[in-house]
Amino acid sequence: MVEDLVGQKVTPTHGHAVLGGEVAVRGDLIANGFTMLPWRMEVLDYSEPTFPSQIWLIARADSPAKPIKPSKNIEKDIDQARRVIKDRDVLALEKTCLDPGLYNLEATGARINNYRGNLNEMAPALISKVAEFTILDVPDALIALEKWPGKIKIIGPISAPQTMAVGFPKSSPRLREAFNRYLEETRQNGSYARIVKFYYPTVSYYFPTFF
Repeated sequence: MVEDLVGQKVTPTHGHAVLGGEVAVRGDLIANGFTMLPWRMEVLDYSEPTFPSQIWLIARADSPAKPIKPSKNIEKDIDQARRVIKDRDVLALEKTCLDPGLYNLEATGARINNYRGNLNEMAPALISKVAEFTILDVPDALIALEKWPGKIKIIGPISAPQTMAVGFPKSSPRLREAFNRYLEETRQNGSYARIVKFYYPTVSYYFPTFF
C-alpha cells in the first residue's frame, strides 16, 4: 500500500525505508488502521492520530502460559511478555505492524512463523493451532476477543503504545490539512466518539489517556 501511495518501491530494512524503482500510484491516501512507524514516516506524511494501538502477545485460552502481572513500567511489562515466548512458536506478519523485525522478536529465542495470509486471519490461525502464540495490534485483538470469546487470552505487551493515523503522500499537504480539519470536526460534534464506542466499546478501558 505504501508503494501504491508514494509511487516507488519501498522496502523496510532495519527500521528504515529503502526506495527502489517507480510503480503506478493507485490512491490518494491510506486509511485502514495504519500504524505510525518510523520507516513509513520517512516516505509519507501522517494525519493527526486517529486511534491508539499497541502490539500484544496473544495465546489460546488453553495455553499453559499465564498473563503477566502488570507493573507501572511498560519496559518491564514488555520484558515479562518477551520471556514467555522463549523456545515457543509465534505467528508474525512481515511488512506490517506485526513484522517481527520491528520488535526484535528473534532475540527472545522464539521460533518465528511468518504467516502468509492476511492480518485478520492471524487469530483464527492461532485458534487452529498453527502456533502457540501470535502478536496482534489492539484493534484486531479486541475484535478477536469479541468474535471468539473464551478462545484466546492476552499475555502482555510486545510494544509500547502506538498510534494509528491516515497516510498521505508528502506531495499532498493540502489534502492532509483538509482531513485533519474533518477529523477535528468529528471529535467536536461527537460522531467520532459514537463510532469508536460502536466498534470498540472496551478500548477506552485500555487507553483512557487517548480518549
